[in-house]
Amino acid sequence: MLITGILNPALVSLLARVRHTNTLVIADRGFPLWPGIETVDISLVDNVPTVLQVLAAVRQNFVIGQAYMAQEFVKENSRKTKNEFLRALQGCAVDFEPHEQLRQRVPKAIGLIRTGDTIQYANMVLVSGR
Repeated sequence: MLITGILNPALVSLLARVRHTNTLVIADRGFPLWPGIETVDISLVDNVPTVLQVLAAVRQNFVIGQAYMAQEFVKENSRKTKNEFLRALQGCAVDFEPHEQLRQRVPKAIGLIRTGDTIQYANMVLVSGR
């Protein structure tokens, strides 16, 4: 039985299958379903858990080489929110691109983790490093 780290068995299984240069999506509650992509939906209620909470848990055992987020995230959110996300992604390259371009990366992902986050465009595509 797991007693530390990520306890959700579906999420542990998904993360264990990510290899070098594979991608993983962490998405807000409004992100659409992607048929054919394994989705671990851990949303409970609004903002539980948040994208940043999931990112913090994932980063304990996941090396991020690159992160992609939507340019719309920058336009729609406060400086405080943007800084919180950039701090959480510290140490890896972060590129902002049009939301439609970000969505084109999703079908190639190993999986998608859906959160309860209500922050506009809080979605990210993470590329495994090392």
